[in-house]
Parts: sequence; C-alpha cells; structure tokens
Amino acid sequence: MTNTPEAHAPSRQAGEDRYKWTALTNTTAAVFMSALDGSIVLIALPAIFRGVHLDPLAPGNIAYLLWMIMGYRLVQAVLVVTVGRLGDMYGRVRIYNSGFAVFTFASILLSFDPFDGGHGAMWLIAWRVVQAVGGSMLTANSAAILTDAFPEEQRGFALGINQVAALGGMFVGLVAGGLLSAWDWRAVFWVNVPVGVFFTLWAYRTLRETTRRDGGRIDWWGNITFAVGLSATLIAITAGLQPYDGHTMGWTNPLVDVLIVGGLLLLAAFVVIENRASAPMIQLSLFRQRAFTFGNLAGLAISIGRGGMQFVLIIWLQGIWLPLHGYHYSDTPLWAGIFMLPLTAGFLAAGPVSGYLSDRLGSRGLATGGALLFGASFLGLMSLPIDFGYPVFAMLIALNGIASGMFASPNSSSIMGSVPARSRGVASGMRATFQNSGTAVSIGVFFSLMIAGLARSLPHTLTAGLQQQGVPAHVAAQVGGLPPVSSLFAAQLGVNPVHHLLQPSGVLAHLTAAQQETLTGSEFFPTLISGPFHSGLVIVFAFGATLALLAAIASFLRGTGTRPTAKFPAPREAATGEVLARPDK
Repeated sequence: MTNTPEAHAPSRQAGEDRYKWTALTNTTAAVFMSALDGSIVLIALPAIFRGVHLDPLAPGNIAYLLWMIMGYRLVQAVLVVTVGRLGDMYGRVRIYNSGFAVFTFASILLSFDPFDGGHGAMWLIAWRVVQAVGGSMLTANSAAILTDAFPEEQRGFALGINQVAALGGMFVGLVAGGLLSAWDWRAVFWVNVPVGVFFTLWAYRTLRETTRRDGGRIDWWGNITFAVGLSATLIAITAGLQPYDGHTMGWTNPLVDVLIVGGLLLLAAFVVIENRASAPMIQLSLFRQRAFTFGNLAGLAISIGRGGMQFVLIIWLQGIWLPLHGYHYSDTPLWAGIFMLPLTAGFLAAGPVSGYLSDRLGSRGLATGGALLFGASFLGLMSLPIDFGYPVFAMLIALNGIASGMFASPNSSSIMGSVPARSRGVASGMRATFQNSGTAVSIGVFFSLMIAGLARSLPHTLTAGLQQQGVPAHVAAQVGGLPPVSSLFAAQLGVNPVHHLLQPSGVLAHLTAAQQETLTGSEFFPTLISGPFHSGLVIVFAFGATLALLAAIASFLRGTGTRPTAKFPAPREAATGEVLARPDK
C-alpha cells in the first residue's frame, strides 16, 4: 500500500500539537524565572545585606543598594532587542537555549559569594548582570518561539499564559523573597538552580527551529548607539536617586546631566543610523503598524505605573503600616510579601482569561478596559489613609492585579500578531525593551516624586519629634537633615530608622528608659513620617493614574485590525503572501 501525504497528516498534526504545548511549558518556566529574579531581591535585600555584613545606609553604600535593584532591570532593557535580532539571524531556539544555560550558571555563582562587605555586594551585582544577560536571551525569544508554534486562533491564549508567567513572576517574587530569605539569603538564588538545570536540558532536547533563519549581518553601529544610549539614560536615572552635594537627590549632579543628554543624543543617532542601515538592528518600518506602535506605547506606560507602584507599596507596608500594627521591623519584609498576595492573585486569575477572550473578542477592548481599571485602582489607593483598613487595601490591590492581567495578555497578542514571521524575534525584543525600560524608569520616577514630597516636610517633622523626646537640638537637626532616601531605604530594609540614625551619636544612652523605648519602638517613626509620606503618595498615585489614562488612549488608538481572523488571512498577509505562526511542516 502506498503511503500518501494524507496518511501522514494526523501524525504530523499530533506532533505539532505536542510541540506547541512543550514550547509553551518551557518558555513559560523561563520567563517566570527571569521575571521572578527581577523582583525577588526587593523583598530579600535585608537578608542579603546582613548576609554579606554590609550596612547599606552607611555613606556611599546606598549605591550598592540601588544597583542590586536596578542593575538587573537595566541590562534586560538594553539587551533584549539585540538578542532578539540574533535569534532572527541565527535561530531563536539556539539563543533561547544558551540563555537558559547562562541564567542557571549565574544563579549558582550568586549563591556562593566568597566576599564580605563592599566586595561581597560587588560580586552579587556583577553576577546579577550576567544573570540578566541570560534572562534577556530567554525573554526576547520566548514570545517569538510561541508565535511560531501556535496557530493564529490560539496565539492570544499562548502569549497570554506566557505574559502572565512573566508578570506573575514579578508578583510571586515579592512573596518568595520574603519566605526564602527568612530561611537563608542564598535561597533566593538557590531556587533557580534545580529548575534551571532541568529546563535547560529539556529545552535542548525538545525545542526546534520552526521558521527559516533570515541570516544577515549584525548592525554594529546600531547596536552600539542603542546600548550605550539607553544604558547612559538609565544609569543617569539611577544616579539621580543618590544624594549629591547637600541635595536630597542627584539631579543637580553634572554627571547625571551629561549622561542624560549624551544618552538621548545617542538614541537620536540610533534612529538616523537605522533609517540608513542595509540590515538594521530594529526595523523601524514595524512602527508603521498601528497595533505595534500603540501597543508598545501603552505597554510602556503601564510598565512605568506598575513597577513604581510595587516599590511604593513595599515601603508603605514595611516602613509604616506593619510597624503601626505591631510587627517588628525585622519581620516586615516577610509580611509585606504576604499582605501583597491579593495583587498576585488578581493578576494570575485575570491574565489567562483575558488571553483566551482576546482570541475571540479582539485585543483593543480588553486592553483598553484593563488600562482604565488600572488607573481607577490608583485613584482608590490615593484616597486611602496611611493607616488603612486592610480589607479595602486588599480589594484595591487585587483590582490592580486584575487590571494588569486584563491588559497584559491582549496587548502582547496584539503586538506579536501585527508583525511578519521573520521579524518576531526582534519584535519580541522590542516589546520586552519597552516593558523592562518602563520598569527601570518607574523606580527612578516614582522614587524621585516620593523623595520630593518627603523633602518638603520630613526634616522639620523628624527634628521636632526627636527634640520632644529629649534628643539635643543639634543632634535632632543633624538627623532630620539627612536625605529622605536614607529613611525610606531603612524602612524598606527592615531597620528601625530612628535607632539606626541615633546610634552613632551615642545620645540614646543619655535619655530616660521611657524616651529610649519610645524612640526605638515600632510606632514613633511611622507616626512621624505618616503625614509627609501621604503627601508623596498622593503625587505618585496621581502620576500613576495619569499614565494609565495615557495607556488607555494609546490602546484604543491601536485600531480594530488586531481582531483575530482564524479563517481568513489578514489584508497584510494576503498582500505579502506571508503566513503567520504556522510551523514548518
């Protein structure tokens, strides 16, 4: 009997079905790990700095703290487009598999820090950068691998699951960091090792290239101007958070100004170079697609709002609300993660559902509605008192998580579905660049707004409060005049700021027992800072609501062309003859 193509059709179809679920499982684990490591350190920082015996609030050490948070984000923001382009050229699966190996290797070395103090912090920062390189290779190519593997009518669901894993990792990291660091600070890096080894081996055995590589050559000038320009801009934002020459922040530092201006000029030069390059790093023609352009702009605005909000909520809980409710400062990192569980639950519940619905209803309505709901949650948080009732707070952050889930999956599906198959790697990298840049910028922007709000009233409030408890005027003025960033970071790190700031002066030993108990208790600092902190909260949440409105407008402007067309090719496909998301037979 002669074998016909029709006889092999069921087996080919079964193989393709198995492969697409394999690709979804592996890439979902990858982006979850990559995102989790971007946020797990936020909660685990107190244990990490105690583990390497470093006082992060000592003069000059705030930089270590900032770079532990920002270094990972910066590298991912800069590299994802480049490694996405390399995936298009040399194979997405090849770059992706290499990223898994790099990420796992760096995780192992992070957990074996051989140094103490500043050298120990530098070891961690350096290997976090290497870890971020591996994470960039995973993030940039995962969405492209999925878009290749899944048919168009299931693409929204697959990308939705992947995007939920990516952002879910950010939220889960907040809880995991508290739980793991309560056991051992190294555990926040150990957790990646068995998972990384297993999925690295599995990826090498099961994933395959399903689209033709487009070859070409590397656009060196484009890569250099983009990487240096974006790096300079993000480094300037990080440096701007550090006190400079008697100022509460470093925005008056000439180096910051030079980095920002130079970075923006290089990014402008990058655009000129890409318009003239024969093999550009980024195909600027992709921005002619409304869904691609406005989807990325909406994603950038939401990323800025979401990243900054998480940072502010952590400080609010750890520095004020939990101490006011009787939690010891050393326990606040763990409990802050636990009390933020509704945020994670809301996102994990809404993300897959919105991805499923976007395949049937289209992306614009769901993404726009999610952005508006996201802004509404900011307005609700802005109306809360500092010492809020937890049920209302839990409802609002759950609403914020649901809104993020409603937006993320349809927006990713819309972006990835708007580009031709040969450009999916670079498109996935560009989408990740907008998201990671937004997260990196958000911490700088929100923190600057918060510090600006505190700087107006915190010095006087803190000085007066200390004097009322018997602290000499000159010591009270000295402590009150310290940059607000020190007080905020002390609160985030589970350190009693007043005790930490007064201890070097020795003044506590000369006060009465009652005064000492008041100053070093859990309520004195939170009560003092509540007024100034609320002023800062109003500013940052109003800014977040404005960003959400801009995201909703951008999302609405993407047009209706992203509605799925399972039976008939889209006009662009019909014109180019290019098939989207169909694996090679």
